[in-house]
Amino acid sequence: MEQVFEKATGRMEKCLDSLERDFSTIRAGRANPNILNNVMVEYYGTPTPLNQMAAISVPEPRMLIVQPWDTTALADIEKAINIADIGINPQNDGKVIRLTFPQLTEEHRKTLVKDVSKRGEEAKVAVRNVRRDVMDDLKKLKKDNEITEDDQKAGEKKLQDITDKYIKQVDEMTDKKEKEILSI
Repeated sequence: MEQVFEKATGRMEKCLDSLERDFSTIRAGRANPNILNNVMVEYYGTPTPLNQMAAISVPEPRMLIVQPWDTTALADIEKAINIADIGINPQNDGKVIRLTFPQLTEEHRKTLVKDVSKRGEEAKVAVRNVRRDVMDDLKKLKKDNEITEDDQKAGEKKLQDITDKYIKQVDEMTDKKEKEILSI
């Protein structure tokens, strides 16, 4: 029965990891290199992640500099950033690409907070779906007489405790990201 809980914990961890990746792509007014994590550059006919072909640095709080290792790829990188639609126009000076993050308006901040909240709720739903699947596994074990009814009840309680812990972590991550967005 322990492997059932290990499976549940592993799947719930993946939900948290996915949420963390989602949150890292939301810009909160400060330059964050993670916003470029999903940018794929067409490089010699192969889609290549931008962070594998360039150094990305943060020289100022609201500026990113993308310095490709192969300067012939500058135009392709600029094109890929435009296609990724991250809301920032890249400036190419022939050696590096600069991304200047504008100050967020109050209205845009509120929209971002709603998006963060929505993604947090989606993560909670994913965690609850894991709980439902594992509950079904426990019921199946009981039906197949592999565990007793007392074991099933204890397992359901333990599973609920695990679920509550992960739901709380999702709430904490969401609150932290919302505060980050709302801080000026």
